[in-house]
Amino acid sequence: MFHWQATIMGPPDSPYSGGVFLVTIHFPPDYPFKPPKVVAFRTKVFHPNINSNGSICLDILKEQWSPALTISKVLLSICSLLTDPNPDDPLVPEIAHMYKTDKNKYETTARSWTQKYAMG
Repeated sequence: MFHWQATIMGPPDSPYSGGVFLVTIHFPPDYPFKPPKVVAFRTKVFHPNINSNGSICLDILKEQWSPALTISKVLLSICSLLTDPNPDDPLVPEIAHMYKTDKNKYETTARSWTQKYAMG
């Protein structure tokens, strides 16, 4: 099994702008017919689809996986998730609720976490 560490730059049009986020990717022996096993943020991030363990809720890493998807596309999808969270399929319901009901507080908190954990 291969283990990679990737770096995702916080998208400029998001509260994660300027942050550098480390992501771990594990490839199973039957990759690309099965999705990468564990894709997780090693950098703490305040996001409704990423929990405190760094696990990511992203459909292409589960039921929507296709062998045609490249790691580049997976990383782009994760980057897009930073720009456009999916509060209707959250891993962290409290953050999803904040995103839906008080977006300013969500963005302020996400920006604060980015400065604290991703701009070291």
